[in-house]
Amino acid sequence: MRNHLLLLLLVLLCTCVRAQNSDAYRELAKIAEIEQKIMVPMRDGKRLATDVYRPKNVEKAPIIFVRTPYQFNGWVDGEEQERNYERAYEAVSRGYAYVVQNERGRYFSEGDWDILGVPLTDGYDAIEWMSTQPWSNGNVGLYGCSSTAEWQMAVASLGHPALKAMVPMGYGAGVGRVGEFMEQGNWYRGGAQQMLFTSWLYHVQHDPNGPKLAEGLPREDILRLQRFYDMEPEYPEISSMEMLSTLPVDSIIAGNYGPEGIYEDMIKRKPNDPAWYEGGLYHDDMPFDVPTFWFTSWYDVSISPNLALFNHVRKNAESQEARDNQYLWIAPTLHCAYTRATENTIVGERSVGDARYDYDGLIYGFFDKWLKEEEPGQLIDTLHRVTYYTMGSNKWQTTSAWPPPSVETVDYYLGSNGNANTMYGDGKLVKQAPQQDKPDSFLYDPMNPVYSYGGNVCCTGDAVEGGSMDQRRMETRNDVLVYTSEPFPEDTEVTGSIESTLYLSSDVKDTDLTLKLIVVDEDGAAYNLDETIQRVRYREGYDKEVFMEKGKVYKVDLTRMSTSNLFKKGQRLRIEVSSSNFPRFERNMNTGGNNYDEKEGVVAHNVIHHSAEYPSVVRVPVVRTSTTR
Repeated sequence: MRNHLLLLLLVLLCTCVRAQNSDAYRELAKIAEIEQKIMVPMRDGKRLATDVYRPKNVEKAPIIFVRTPYQFNGWVDGEEQERNYERAYEAVSRGYAYVVQNERGRYFSEGDWDILGVPLTDGYDAIEWMSTQPWSNGNVGLYGCSSTAEWQMAVASLGHPALKAMVPMGYGAGVGRVGEFMEQGNWYRGGAQQMLFTSWLYHVQHDPNGPKLAEGLPREDILRLQRFYDMEPEYPEISSMEMLSTLPVDSIIAGNYGPEGIYEDMIKRKPNDPAWYEGGLYHDDMPFDVPTFWFTSWYDVSISPNLALFNHVRKNAESQEARDNQYLWIAPTLHCAYTRATENTIVGERSVGDARYDYDGLIYGFFDKWLKEEEPGQLIDTLHRVTYYTMGSNKWQTTSAWPPPSVETVDYYLGSNGNANTMYGDGKLVKQAPQQDKPDSFLYDPMNPVYSYGGNVCCTGDAVEGGSMDQRRMETRNDVLVYTSEPFPEDTEVTGSIESTLYLSSDVKDTDLTLKLIVVDEDGAAYNLDETIQRVRYREGYDKEVFMEKGKVYKVDLTRMSTSNLFKKGQRLRIEVSSSNFPRFERNMNTGGNNYDEKEGVVAHNVIHHSAEYPSVVRVPVVRTSTTR
């Protein structure tokens, strides 16, 4: 009888092995010990579902840890999934244990979910558990892109001694406040809401009335249930554009029959709300002391704050070892699209050339150094502090710091005879501020906003296709001001941060200013490089709201942009100025009210001033030399 029970238990525990027959799983099983749905306890007793894949015949292995809000179950809708097995195979084949865990409250993990997987102690407790397993060598590295990266920085601030290295990719939604940036996890840009999280939370946040497994289930039951009960909600098809157009903003999810959750609370927070400092975001007053390889991309949603965080950590990490071992990689792709680069990489509508690279070699070379404590491989041995891709010349470059030390700022002032509306107007970018103020004006109607076309986006479904698009179709609108430089007399590399100051008067209490940075080809095609926005009520800081008086001129500094682009001889620099970029950013209703609970807006008559008294300007970083940077 006893032997029969032991055999039955063994059969139950091995259900995952016997039932999974994909090629990816079979190949993984040849080299890995596989343990799925280990329920790892947290300090409060809640258990988090965890899969472990560790190399056979290796007594103690270093660990690569992936923590995620997303589904990694072996089956979804009754079909076997191979993607996670392929990732595990890559790690195990290189001598690593690969551990993937769902955040609290996601799928088979117990408890209630909150964005970024709070409490932070869950991440600490998970590292403690895996680093003390008999098959662990005690060294843990964190790895992932987007939601599997964004939690890493705040958990690192807790200082677990087993955490030896991190590779966060596309990590902007984990950045709260860093320097001048107060984005609170990509929720804001310049104080205006970025609508990506509205769309994302529609598909991710947990309805409190949704079905959940009973807590405390034995592991053998969970192994059995995962085959046919994957706990993946099925959402009806919905147009993201139609959904994001719903007013008021705070009813977008509920008004489209989406799940209840944390959105309705978050949408009411102001940029400096205390609640932003209680969750899983990393802020620049938190400690950090982990060697890190940061991966970013030019058309990601948060390139500028990502770069600011790299510089902050490099300067302020607690130990010299950590400060000396921060590395940055900037690719010319969309969010988390590094490995999808091809021989002819198209980002939106623009070709940026061959942007491929051996990312696995880079990443595992970095992990080998810190987790295996081996001599680094050739790729890592020659790694520069910053590697970035320059579009236009379509080549990888290196520098000892960000921005490159050889960068000098060139000022381009806005000028016109008062008719900069559309690409057919007389707006110019000039090297000296005009003496007389001949301002440009436009009407901004929140019910007829300028629609987003391309850009540095993610996660907006069918609402916005990201990347570099020919903006001429948008530049025929009368509510878009267009300013263009003379053709460059020689090839000119623009690399670094782009700052901009506009002088605005209006007849409303509050409005937004938007700006796009553009390269114009000799044939007239106008490709966007980066974009930004500033809610005018926050022009004096995000800890207060200061409204405008009718007709008074105000200086507005917009949030920095970033790029690296070679402007070839004959190409021109262009900016677009308007008051909306929707649905990349929410519409300002122009009333001075809460905005999130308003259905009706008012039309703003906005005026951009440019003169010696009101020097509206764009400050462009130009690389003056081609010598080693």
